[in-house]
Amino acid sequence: MNSNLDHELYEKARKRTKQKKRLYFHFVFFLVGSVFLVVLNKVVKFHEEIDWYVWGVLVWLFFLVIHAIRALFMNRFFDKDWERIHTEKLLQKHEKKVVKLEKKLTKKGLIPPPEETESNS
Repeated sequence: MNSNLDHELYEKARKRTKQKKRLYFHFVFFLVGSVFLVVLNKVVKFHEEIDWYVWGVLVWLFFLVIHAIRALFMNRFFDKDWERIHTEKLLQKHEKKVVKLEKKLTKKGLIPPPEETESNS
């Protein structure tokens, strides 16, 4: 069992490392691409009448920020463990509501008490 846990921890660490590696690659690609857009607009004078590179860089920056948030924060908080824990909480909450409703209906005499139901089966 311990080796299974070690393997699971290793896989999580490997996955996080890949996410960060992709983010760093995206950042470097963003820097090179931004310089390319500026050079294309200002040096090569491609449609130089407007500064279109600013919009390209801003849109790309927006996607880079979204990528960073997902890679550094969201996956850490909304991973499979988070999903499992919250599913269990919802199931417990549902079970409490069912028990409460059964007690209420039993008290009103609309359903038999749980002991009678079990003995009739």
